[in-house]
Amino acid sequence: MAAEVTLAMKAALEYRAYSIGDDGHIARSNQFVAPNDDAAFEHARQFVDGHDVELWSGDRLVA
Repeated sequence: MAAEVTLAMKAALEYRAYSIGDDGHIARSNQFVAPNDDAAFEHARQFVDGHDVELWSGDRLVA
């Protein structure tokens, strides 16, 4: 079981979701891991609170 968890963790990617405030600056950030961009996008949807959200993985803009 531990080996399966370790492999799953290695396969996961780190993401950051930035909520953009009315002034165009980052108002809040959330860091999380997900297995792929699609899963990260779905996870980041919970952070939309009437503001734009940028989804990043490392230095790559995902959405």
